[in-house]
Amino acid sequence: MAVETRLLEYKHREMVFEGFVAVDNASERARPVVLVSHAWGGRDEFAEQKARDLARLGYVGFAIDLYGKGKRGSNPDENRLLMAPLLEDRLLLQARMETAVDVARDLPQADRSKIAAIGYCFGGLCVLDLARTGSDVKAVASFHGLFTPPGNTAGRQVNARVLVLHGYDDPMADPESMTTLATELTEAGADWQIHAYGNTVHAFTNPAAASPEAGTVYSSAADKRSWRSMTDFLADSLE
Repeated sequence: MAVETRLLEYKHREMVFEGFVAVDNASERARPVVLVSHAWGGRDEFAEQKARDLARLGYVGFAIDLYGKGKRGSNPDENRLLMAPLLEDRLLLQARMETAVDVARDLPQADRSKIAAIGYCFGGLCVLDLARTGSDVKAVASFHGLFTPPGNTAGRQVNARVLVLHGYDDPMADPESMTTLATELTEAGADWQIHAYGNTVHAFTNPAAASPEAGTVYSSAADKRSWRSMTDFLADSLE
């Protein structure tokens, strides 16, 4: 197996974005595409590595770009400034997610009928919003995502299967918000799962997370458990 990677420019409303595609070149067969929605700092090596890991599982991994080509944060203040406009305009966020899905369907080795998305932190909120809009993607998985509802999707059917991988002690998404999300997904008719990891806070999949005072700490156990849960979920949803 040899994973090939490339950068891919695409547009939304005349703005240029740049994604990262990873695929095993040992076969030319069509295969499912799994989008990777980045955390608040923009498309980075972490998201790109997840795309490579997905390629090794037999998918096309597509690390998407929600900020625009070359727009990356290098510290929390910059990250917050990049993320804030999309949190304030969830319609725009949702439109950029749908554009990325359209791009994914047109990738050369894509099975157009089998698209899924995973996301981390801010990216978890993004993939949940994708599901909330009624998108026909097969599945979404949120890793330590944010749960704040967008305010424009009430009454819509959630068609995608939903997996939420969550640190129970995450200060950015407390247990009450987790149960509120469960109620929201149930009312939307979703096929959903929430896996909550005890004694686990935000950013538990990121080895660089080491700020207990900010509630962001890596957990090797939760990282491994959540990835295994996701691989089973994708295999079941994209068979």
